[in-house]
Amino acid sequence: MRLDKFLAETTGLTRSQATKVLRQSAVTINGKIEKSGAAKVSPDDEICYNGERLAWVAEGQYIMLNKPQGYICSHEDGDYPTIYQFFDYPLAGKLHGAGRLDVDTTGLVLLTDDGQWSHRITSPKFHCEKTYLVTLADPVEANYVQACAEGILLRGEKEPTKPATLEILDDYNVNLTISEGRYHQVKRMFAALGNKVVGLHRWKIGALVLDDSLEEGEYRALTAEEVAYFNGE
Repeated sequence: MRLDKFLAETTGLTRSQATKVLRQSAVTINGKIEKSGAAKVSPDDEICYNGERLAWVAEGQYIMLNKPQGYICSHEDGDYPTIYQFFDYPLAGKLHGAGRLDVDTTGLVLLTDDGQWSHRITSPKFHCEKTYLVTLADPVEANYVQACAEGILLRGEKEPTKPATLEILDDYNVNLTISEGRYHQVKRMFAALGNKVVGLHRWKIGALVLDDSLEEGEYRALTAEEVAYFNGE
């Protein structure tokens, strides 16, 4: 791994900030000052920043997070806080989301450092289903179930959505299971039906259900069996 990438992952520095501290002779590898961000490092190396040794995180991180409302699912901190604030470095720098939720959507987010594993969750060719609890502004109409099953043509798109399963819970709440991840798909589906989503909570991905013991902002590591499920094992 490049040294500047390692610094970014373990300290929270940006690449440009990492380059700056390297130029300031603040980083050593095995006791020797290193100023090049392109230098290669491995877990066998002792890497120190301002005299403090930086720790490596073991490969193969698989995590379930209960995302609160008001957080974004990216590393960049803009108008909203990021879900990666729930993790300490160096773990925070290694993780990426296996699919994202909108800032106002709550619930199950899976995070990992394994690109192939997350691809199996997010790639349309694997048809990984996601289930949402949807709260609507207006009462559910009888035709919604069939419309979702047949596919809904979203505004600005040429192809309808893939068949989805709608379970009516009461007049204003439904469970919707979809197998693709178009931009704001759930909100746009109900907008096309003449309704508006006022609450959205993802509670299931594939066979994996959000752990009800997790409070908002809490997370846990997945079990070996849970990880294996998305590998088709």
